[in-house]
Amino acid sequence: MKKHAGTPSKSKKIHRSAAKKRAGGEPADAGRFYYKGNRHKQLRAFVSVVKLGTLTRAAEALFLSQPTISLQLQALERELGVTLLERRRRRINLTDAGEALYELARPLVEGWDTLDRDFQARVKGLQAGRLTIAAGTSTIQYLLPELVRRYRERFPAVQLQLANVTGKDGLAMLRADEADFAVGSMLDVPNDIAWAPVQHYDPMLILPPDHPLAAKEKITLEDISPYGLILPPQRLSTYRLVDLVFQQRQMPYHVAIEVGGWDVIKEYVAMGLGISIVTGICITEADHARLAVRNMKQYFPQRSYGVVMRKGKFLSAEARAFVDLIRPGLLTHRDYDEPGHSGR
Repeated sequence: MKKHAGTPSKSKKIHRSAAKKRAGGEPADAGRFYYKGNRHKQLRAFVSVVKLGTLTRAAEALFLSQPTISLQLQALERELGVTLLERRRRRINLTDAGEALYELARPLVEGWDTLDRDFQARVKGLQAGRLTIAAGTSTIQYLLPELVRRYRERFPAVQLQLANVTGKDGLAMLRADEADFAVGSMLDVPNDIAWAPVQHYDPMLILPPDHPLAAKEKITLEDISPYGLILPPQRLSTYRLVDLVFQQRQMPYHVAIEVGGWDVIKEYVAMGLGISIVTGICITEADHARLAVRNMKQYFPQRSYGVVMRKGKFLSAEARAFVDLIRPGLLTHRDYDEPGHSGR
């Protein structure tokens, strides 16, 4: 059967109909569908740019080109209808909308990246994996040994790393996702950090057994003032806390020796080189035989030790298992999922 010259074929009608739809009100819906299909990639690019600071570093980390990262960010902003990032020369700043999205997206992206490992851990148990805990010397030496022993007995295949760092360096590791969580003491808790104290220790004055003050049961700051103190380095919180208390009381004091490590400090005190104010966590049964120990809680605050995390952090199965050893149900209320300011 012949077709009339002016009559379009059926295939042409379909083609024109599709073109008409694309030119009409449907492209927005099609666009939204397309962008939603790539939402995970867009959020992953967005989170990487914020964490690493530049498009170049994010592209390298994701094995993509910089133009690809830029297009993904543009698509995400166009889909959400907001500006997420302000680009100023080499620096990238989050807008308020970007801050809100980052707090929501970061745990989702991190959870997706560890989904396979966490699924295997949930189904088969913790047969493999890695756990990195940031902690100070005193925490590693006095608080963690028994916990580490129990953890290794239960999960021998998990690769456990204890990063021996100061509080400041530990926070940097948490913010850079180089540690799952930290265990230690905190004086000031930043807005982007969650802090769950577990153990509390009194401040202790330690002296040689033959020291003039060792005969006194109750010792005041005035008693301590004339004698040289042995304290950790000034950058550590113990030194700053001792200094703060003496300054508040307008009481003079002087540091005879500045040295790191509770064991070193205790040894020097036992040798008669000075006296010290330490945290009760480091006092053992053996120390009572060679040192005079007096509780100083009437002057100095207790030190609390516990779990330190970045807010919004998605805890792996390996990390949750260790935290449950510290205290079962410590994170039941999911405080660690509460959003905080990003650690840029």
